[in-house]
Amino acid sequence: MKTIEYGPSVDQQADLYVPALPRPAVVCLLHGGFWRMPYGRGEMAAIADDLVTRGFAVWNLEYRRLSTLGAGWPGTMDDVAAGIDRLATLGAQGIDLDLDRVIVAGHSAGGHLALWAGARAHARAIRVRAAVGLAPIADLAEACALKVGGDVVVELLGGTPSEHPDRLRAASPMEMLPLGVPQLILHGTADAAVPIELSRRYVRAAEAAGDTIEFIELPGAGHMDYLDPSSAAHATLCRWLATAL
Repeated sequence: MKTIEYGPSVDQQADLYVPALPRPAVVCLLHGGFWRMPYGRGEMAAIADDLVTRGFAVWNLEYRRLSTLGAGWPGTMDDVAAGIDRLATLGAQGIDLDLDRVIVAGHSAGGHLALWAGARAHARAIRVRAAVGLAPIADLAEACALKVGGDVVVELLGGTPSEHPDRLRAASPMEMLPLGVPQLILHGTADAAVPIELSRRYVRAAEAAGDTIEFIELPGAGHMDYLDPSSAAHATLCRWLATAL
């Protein structure tokens, strides 16, 4: 594992894991934690370790989180875009990755960021092939109305969705549909942190908008199952990645 910076902030860096294979596909991981400190990319380290043994390169991305200078709208999302684009420069350092096979996968708030990155793929140096939301906060307006994470959506946007409709349209995957990339949504029926109905609503809207999207409900799975490499939730993700890549 090698840590690589993509900006001047201590939070603008990522951990790169590379398997002993030529030109591996890349899974970019985005951690959750309601976009807040102290949650960080260390939450995804066990998943990264497992994925690299399966032959994937892993880009475990950090971003500025709320209460950090420059975080929130638009800095947190700008970090995700810049961090993914940093992959395009690694070839000059002798790191041989297959940048035509990049998937972004995120958990919870990271799932929101993964879907957002998928929607923005056409405007970036790296074209994301697909986006994966693991119990994602895919609808910021509904999450705000339901007080998912308390007032965290207000913190992220710098105000309520009604006060900043332009920010909502540019930040919420629900408002950005169709994203234009294939998507996988995994959500557990026992999730007490992010209600599964958020994903059900989002998937219905994505299908109606014409996106290619697969939705898998995980019976009895809770919000944190995705961080355990031995879980059924992670096994489901790995099966999908093996097919998609």
